[in-house]
Amino acid sequence: MQLLPDCLFPIIKINYGRDILTKVSKTEMEAFFSKESPQANFVLEAFDEDAVTIRRKVNTEDLRPGGTVSGPTIMGLADCAIYVAALREIGLVTLAVTTSLNFNFLRKPVADKDILGVCKILKLGKSLAVGEVTIYSAGDDRPIAHSVGTYSIPPEK
Repeated sequence: MQLLPDCLFPIIKINYGRDILTKVSKTEMEAFFSKESPQANFVLEAFDEDAVTIRRKVNTEDLRPGGTVSGPTIMGLADCAIYVAALREIGLVTLAVTTSLNFNFLRKPVADKDILGVCKILKLGKSLAVGEVTIYSAGDDRPIAHSVGTYSIPPEK
């Protein structure tokens, strides 16, 4: 299964002459979420150079009538994936917040499978981070949803 297919839109990494280096390791990120958000219902699957992949275990509480995963569950995964990808680059900044989230549902997810979000940072600036997330049902390389979101990065003190 290929979890990183060609994106729906071209990706342009803009770094304004500075190298974008990963500041936070997967282990540090897991420890951060364990302490700061123990209720978080996801697993960091992959922490690659260009993308992060997170898994959301789908439970019966996440299903809606019609036997499908609810929109809020899928949208929460996308928002969380952008947060993880942004924090990986900027450091463990708890006050980074979502400023926008655009969402497209592409097909019905498989109700008895986990969902995976693969996030790439499209632009990282001083005050904003823009990420793109493609979401899949586990075991299926066809995307079920696509999202682009922006996080506001608080100024350094």
